[in-house]
Amino acid sequence: MIFLPAILETNHLKEVFPVFDNAHNDGLDPNRWRTLFVVAISQLMVVLDSSIVNIAIPSAKIELGISDANQQWVITAYTLAFGSLLLLGGRIGDYMGRKKIFLVGLIGFAGASALGGIASTQHLLFAARALQGVFGALLAPAALAIISVTFTVPKERAKAFGVIGAISGGGAAIGLILGGTLTEYFSWRWCLGVNVPIAVIAATLAFFYVHESKATGNNTYDIPGVVTATAGLFSLTYGFNQAATHGWSDGHTLGFLGAAVTLLIAFVAIEKRVDNPLMPLRVVTERNRGGSYLGSLIVGAGLFSMFLFLGLYLQVILGYSPLKSGFAFLPFTAGIIVFAGIASALLPRVGPKPLMVPGLVSAGVGLLFLTRITPETSYATHVLPALLIMSSGMALVFIPLTTTSLHAVGNHDTGVASAMINTSQQIGGSLGTALLNTVAATATTTYIATHGSLGEKLKPFGITHGFTVAFTVSAGLLFLGAVVLSLFINIGKESVVETEGVVAGH
Repeated sequence: MIFLPAILETNHLKEVFPVFDNAHNDGLDPNRWRTLFVVAISQLMVVLDSSIVNIAIPSAKIELGISDANQQWVITAYTLAFGSLLLLGGRIGDYMGRKKIFLVGLIGFAGASALGGIASTQHLLFAARALQGVFGALLAPAALAIISVTFTVPKERAKAFGVIGAISGGGAAIGLILGGTLTEYFSWRWCLGVNVPIAVIAATLAFFYVHESKATGNNTYDIPGVVTATAGLFSLTYGFNQAATHGWSDGHTLGFLGAAVTLLIAFVAIEKRVDNPLMPLRVVTERNRGGSYLGSLIVGAGLFSMFLFLGLYLQVILGYSPLKSGFAFLPFTAGIIVFAGIASALLPRVGPKPLMVPGLVSAGVGLLFLTRITPETSYATHVLPALLIMSSGMALVFIPLTTTSLHAVGNHDTGVASAMINTSQQIGGSLGTALLNTVAATATTTYIATHGSLGEKLKPFGITHGFTVAFTVSAGLLFLGAVVLSLFINIGKESVVETEGVVAGH
């Protein structure tokens, strides 16, 4: 790894991004674009991990003897740990140093990935996935906080968030392709093992080029807040997961959701009283930030169905292989990358709302296109147009949403505000799992009960009908997200400049 820093001293990065030319001395961090490169690598690793393992599950089930009832834990063990510890991870980064925690997160994530890659039993695999979630909860908020405090020029910051937004939006589809390739030609274990070299490279570069920053002032930990928030988010995430597999009326589902409500109410009460809260209410009560978190939650719930049900449609109904199914999502990735560049260029000129609201409406329309699919329609005529429309719309949402969620936040709260973005997305994704699985299953059951005359076609048509109903609900959620952002976001293009000054000045 000794040669890696030397590579970054050449003009390679300037060729990828012209703005990597740091020759001029303007008082800005001379390594800010190299920092973006490092954070982008880590962000890609975390985003890839959310989808790459999905492809590995069938092979892992066979080799480790994982039952159908337990297969969910390959995913749930990660999301439970990640979603419930993000707020604490953000605060630890603020207090102990974002670079330091970023490095700890990277190395820990690599170690947990290696453990999962050599797992000899299903329980060891589940434990490794949970450990990945723990270190991911340290890594993710530290990465966004580093970007927030490193980039202080509006146009440069927009470009930086454009890169992160493109990775966040398109990384899941890339993960499906990479996961299919590794599983088909090597082993499912490499879907976990591939994180190790990525994390080691990112950590090596971060050691040289990322600038340390931490919050000033009162750095004591809010232990009651940590306990109630972590337990509350865990209960909420687990309750949603139980609803997806056992139904909303199940005793365990109701018990965990009830505990979540009680714990989160207690958490809010505690945060009002303690001197240095885990989640300062000023972070979420500011209109634009609060609206951004709520919008992120709704969008996460709505967009989830696209990857879940469309992936099932391609493989179960159209008979695609995992690798072919992964490649089928490539247009979505390409659209995200192209329009993320457009969004980052427009953001300082027009402000966030003129991008986000039309973007969500466009993405919702794209989802409505998917409601026309049947077992007899083709990818080219019914799926491809929908993917292109959705990707163009979501790219216009990802970059501005990250900016508005960190609007005017002080340096003391940057990590926890960044963590709230991921937390809202995780909770939204969990809610989407439960809600849309239930919607799809109910619609399928009803269709099969009332269309017996279809004969052999009944099952595929019934399953596809369930998918289309879920797509309809998902589109409604995206339209609801557009309404929320339209009502809450009231800052214009001048706020981008204002935000940079606030963050940089603390």
